[in-house]
Formats: sequence, structure tokens, C-alpha cells
Amino acid sequence: MWWSATLQLLTFCLSLAPAARAASSDDLSVQVGHHVIFSYPGLNPPANLFDLIRQGKVGGIILFGENVADNLSTIISDFQNTYKQSSAYSGSPLLIMTDQEGGQVRRLPGGPVQSAKQVGEMTNPGETATQSGKDAASALQAYQVNTNLAPVLGVYREAGDFLDNYGRSYGNTSARVATCAPAFIRAQQAARIVATAKHFPGLGAAGKNENTDEEPVTINLTLDELRSVDEIPYTGAISAGVDMVMNSWAVYPALDSKYPSGLSKAWIQDELRGRLGFKGVTITDAIEAGGLRAFGDDSARGVLASQAGMDIILASARNVTQGEVIVDALVSALQDESLSQHSFSEATERILDLRRRITL
Repeated sequence: MWWSATLQLLTFCLSLAPAARAASSDDLSVQVGHHVIFSYPGLNPPANLFDLIRQGKVGGIILFGENVADNLSTIISDFQNTYKQSSAYSGSPLLIMTDQEGGQVRRLPGGPVQSAKQVGEMTNPGETATQSGKDAASALQAYQVNTNLAPVLGVYREAGDFLDNYGRSYGNTSARVATCAPAFIRAQQAARIVATAKHFPGLGAAGKNENTDEEPVTINLTLDELRSVDEIPYTGAISAGVDMVMNSWAVYPALDSKYPSGLSKAWIQDELRGRLGFKGVTITDAIEAGGLRAFGDDSARGVLASQAGMDIILASARNVTQGEVIVDALVSALQDESLSQHSFSEATERILDLRRRITL
């Protein structure tokens, strides 16, 4: 009799196992969803993006110029209202983000009209940067966008190089950039707009055609120069309480000869968090970037970035499927323990803490 009862209990437990596994997978998908930013093509988001938001698999949306029209604010309201129906919703909104740096790099109508370079050339660059931060915040708030992937903290080296070519650097000295960037950050964050310092440790030494969006880039500066020039503005930004830091996709052999900064434990955990003391959220640059062609497909890159210490993965190929496959890959990595659940949960809490500070 006891053997029969035991066998029945064992059979019952085994029958529950697939459902238990499915529930666990669903729970992980919701957690992972906080970590992945989606994108979409054109003016009208596809229906399946709303389905994924409702399922809790989306942590936010990045917007590009092709997504911007007069009805964008309504669309963003629809995103947020759909998210409220999700089991992932706990009172804080999706991160809706764009690049509103100023000058030529503006996705939304409005300011800042001046480029970072023009700001840095002003007689009172700190005051002008503060106004630029306010102008950026106003432009984003008009469309219910709550996150700006700006400012750029690179210290450009030569006229016409990668950052200077588009006026994206405040200047060619650490002091000038360290004056302007924190002022921009404080002004934005005072308006409850998330600010992002990018691209750590700096793209100021990249040549005119050295674009990590297109191809691998190596920046052969000594560690002393990187720390004494390129990282100085980050020290100021961290002191100013910057919410997020975006790492560069360039390789910096002075600290890691194999992995780009955004895939490197040495740069993310040892240098940015350890030496500089950054405690906020880290976010990747575009995960589909050509500079990462040696590191597998988007899902493999997403796992590598998370393993290295990246909190948020930016899936910006204007393809909803891209975000889906990255979510699935991260869930699998957590299940097979190739990605630490403890470290990932700490990252989840950093993201949720950031989002709790945003008002809808």
C-alpha cells in the first residue's frame, strides 16, 4: 500500500513539472523584460509590440526620427497604458528614450538647437549647458519621453574627428567637457528626465571614419591617458548623480585587448563601478552595431553584455523580433546558469529603482 501511494504521489509531481517549468520561464521573461529596450520601424508600432508589452517582456522603447509624428505622444500613452495591464507593472513606467543631444543629433522637434561643440565654445559654457539640458528636457516632455541618451562626454582630439565632425563633443579638454556635461545632466534630471553619459571611457580619440556602428574600432591610448583625460568628465558626471552610463563599443587594449568596453568586465565592473564608483544603471549602445561582428548574433551579444555587467540591452534595429530573441536568450542563460541570477537580480533592482524615480 505504501509503495502504491508513493508511486501515485511521484506520478502526480512529475505531471506538474512541465507546468512548473513553464511558470518559471514566464517569471524569468518578465524579469528579463525590464532589461531589454525595443524599437520598431516607421510611424505606427506593430500590434505584436503591444502584445509583448502586455506580457511584460518589454522594458522600454527607443525612438528614432522615422518614429516621430504629431501623434507620437498618443502612441507613447498607448504604450504606457498597455504596460499597466502587464504583470510586470508595479507603478513605474516603461523607459521611453531617444537621442536628443543637440545640434544635428536631435530626434524630436525642439531643443537643444546648439550642438555640444557650440555650447562648449560659449563665454559661459556651464550656463549654456544648463539651458541646453532644460531645452532637451522640454522637448522630451512634450512627447512623454522620459529618457535621453545624452550627453556625450568624449574629449575630442583633432578637428573633424569622429565626435567633432558632428559637433558632439563639448571640447578638446577634459576641463571644458567636465564643466558642460554635469550641468546638462543636472538640468535634465531636475526635470525628471533620465540622463545618460556616453560612451565610456570615451570616443574622443576615434578618427573621422572610425564609427563603431559600422565597424570594429580600436583606440590605442595608454591607461594613464584614458584616466587622466577621457575619464575625467565621467568623474564629474558621477558626482552630479548621472542616472545611466552607456559604454563604448570600441576596444581599449590598455585594459582589455579582447572585448569592447560594453562587453568587458574590466571596463564595466572594475573601472566604471570599481575605480570610479558608479552605482547607477549601465546601458549598451546599439547591440546590432557593426563593431561587434566578431561576437556572434544579437542574442549572443546580449548574453555577453549581461555577463560582463551591462544592465540594459539596447535592441535598436527597428525590428521587434530583435528584442524578442534577446529576451529569450537571456532567459535561457539564466536557466542554464551561464548568467548569474544573483548579479542579474541586482541589475533588475537598479533598473526598477531608476524607473521609480520617473513620474508618468
